[in-house]
Amino acid sequence: MIQGSKLPYMRHTEGHVSHEIQHGIATIEFFHPSSNSLPAAILSDLAKTINDIGIDNRVKVIVLRSAGDRAFCAGASFDELMAISTEAEGKKFFSGFAHVINAMRKCHKLIIGRVQGKAVGGGVGLIAATDYAIATDDSAVKLSELAVGIGPFVVGPAVERKVGVSGFTQLAIDATEWRSAEWAKRHGLYSEVHKTILEVDDSVQGLAERLAHSSPEAMAQLKKIFWQGTENWDTLLSERAAISGHLVLSDFTRHAINKFKAKPAK
Repeated sequence: MIQGSKLPYMRHTEGHVSHEIQHGIATIEFFHPSSNSLPAAILSDLAKTINDIGIDNRVKVIVLRSAGDRAFCAGASFDELMAISTEAEGKKFFSGFAHVINAMRKCHKLIIGRVQGKAVGGGVGLIAATDYAIATDDSAVKLSELAVGIGPFVVGPAVERKVGVSGFTQLAIDATEWRSAEWAKRHGLYSEVHKTILEVDDSVQGLAERLAHSSPEAMAQLKKIFWQGTENWDTLLSERAAISGHLVLSDFTRHAINKFKAKPAK
């Protein structure tokens, strides 16, 4: 078995998920041209990739990142949200976020999040599900779901686990306002904040290399301790997906999403 390997892309009409293994460090990258948003196909591939790498004995630690140097993740795909026509379809779509969060939660490897820009909705959920997140100082966060009539039901448990009830309440209720990277660090979402992407990458690489030389068994046991009390999340996040799947069909949500889509890009 070779020490390092670069594995094929999971390509779609738009976007991809790729992963690379070098010296015990697996780097998973996702990309979508709409500010790294998360359509169902990307979510499915992310969950599968994390599950597969989680049982790969070559891998000691995982780095999760998105492509580019701007937005980390714009959250759910508005186009796919508007295409949902039944509650079953809605639950299936939002279950994609549940599957990714649960894959990260149950993965035996520690996951470092590399965050290079703003994150919205489901993107905040991804960050919250990492075990240690390192971000640039322009990596503001926002849970915008309530503004479109949904609410951050699926990602909520992961976000609340990191920032506490008070922090989650602030994000969930004031759904149109950004919280700065310093706010996110102060509330525990980010472990480190740096001025430049280069500084973030240096810190991510340094930590990943140190963990790659740590005891896999000790790290796996630590991961179990970190996530104690979440054993019911397979059921809980599925139930939350059903709530979102129901709400996404409302006239309020349809109108709100159309207004968001009509706004000129900044």
